[in-house]
Amino acid sequence: MLRGTDTENGSTLLLAIFFGMMALVLILVAAAATSLYLERKRLYSLADAAALVGAEAFELSEVSLDGGEPTLTLRSPAVRSAVAGFLDDNPIGSFDQLVLEDAVSHDGRSATVTVSSAWQPPVLTLFVPDGIRLEVTAVARSVFR
Repeated sequence: MLRGTDTENGSTLLLAIFFGMMALVLILVAAAATSLYLERKRLYSLADAAALVGAEAFELSEVSLDGGEPTLTLRSPAVRSAVAGFLDDNPIGSFDQLVLEDAVSHDGRSATVTVSSAWQPPVLTLFVPDGIRLEVTAVARSVFR
């Protein structure tokens, strides 16, 4: 082996810089994806709780006996009013631009609630959008046994 024929001086530094930048980008994208996932889970938990409140939006005097079984009929205005009141007192935390999209009872037995919120990534990068709108729907039903 001859001395002085080493032509690979400095190539390791360029590779280290490239892989360091790639690792940083992957970490930022993973952090954004995790943040999006957790925000959607939080929003779904809120919608699920709101649907449960909507499913309980009836007066006891509205419960009737049908063949010995208690039955009730939910009304969409009562469901929407109960859900809107619940979201005004939001016990789960703050959401950016939280909107009650829909709160209805399609079949008179279950409450369907749709809410939406804006999500912003924790760190802005070129590979992640500046923010997106999340929308989730939850359904709950009151059952007498």
